[in-house]
Amino acid sequence: MQAPRTGRLYLIPVPLGQTPIAVALPQSVRACAQRLSHFVAENAKAARTFLKALPSDWPLQQIEIQELNEHTAASALPQLLAPTLGGSDLGLVSEAGCPAVADPGAALVALAHRQGIQVVPLVGPSAILLALMGSGLSGQSFTFHGYLPSGSQEREKRLRDLEKESRLLQRTQIFIETPYRNRQMLESLVNACAAGTRICVATDLTLDTEQITTRPAAAWRSQPLPEIARRPTVFLMQA
Repeated sequence: MQAPRTGRLYLIPVPLGQTPIAVALPQSVRACAQRLSHFVAENAKAARTFLKALPSDWPLQQIEIQELNEHTAASALPQLLAPTLGGSDLGLVSEAGCPAVADPGAALVALAHRQGIQVVPLVGPSAILLALMGSGLSGQSFTFHGYLPSGSQEREKRLRDLEKESRLLQRTQIFIETPYRNRQMLESLVNACAAGTRICVATDLTLDTEQITTRPAAAWRSQPLPEIARRPTVFLMQA
């Protein structure tokens, strides 16, 4: 007797900001997402907006969307994968960009591997990689650090430590901040770094208002800083 088919876990990127889906995602990715009726999402409301814009082949009320965020207990992960064990394919989506990259979905992907479920990553926008591509900084050696300390003194100390590591290893350091603290992050970065350290600020990636600027810290200090408050931004630095 043939064993029942196990579904696949598809990692489905979503657009950054208000970028049109047809611009952000290849047709093959949109077609995959359209046919699925089971999803795990960082935010169910954002996922429904994404599926409505596709649009999905299924009525929205018939699509099962389970949430996986920073508050989800590890014990809840097997239930999120249950559709695959029943033979249904499952889509994993983040609020923006690629799931499982700087995203709680990585834990679900790890469990899928342990359970022998096929994981299929699909092509789409990643703010981290787009920022690195556009920065002119080293793409041979780089590290993404996520969020740095929120306190100004702790943040500047961490930045100086990252700068030392960058100088030693010729490594690009990449990090993000809660958008409403972008200005404070940039001020700390410009103040903490040596004059020749290159700093890149990549804002509103893939949007009409996209800005990617790379210059030495000394040059950043010599002119007014850009208005990036409450705009999604990736920061990069190489000493």
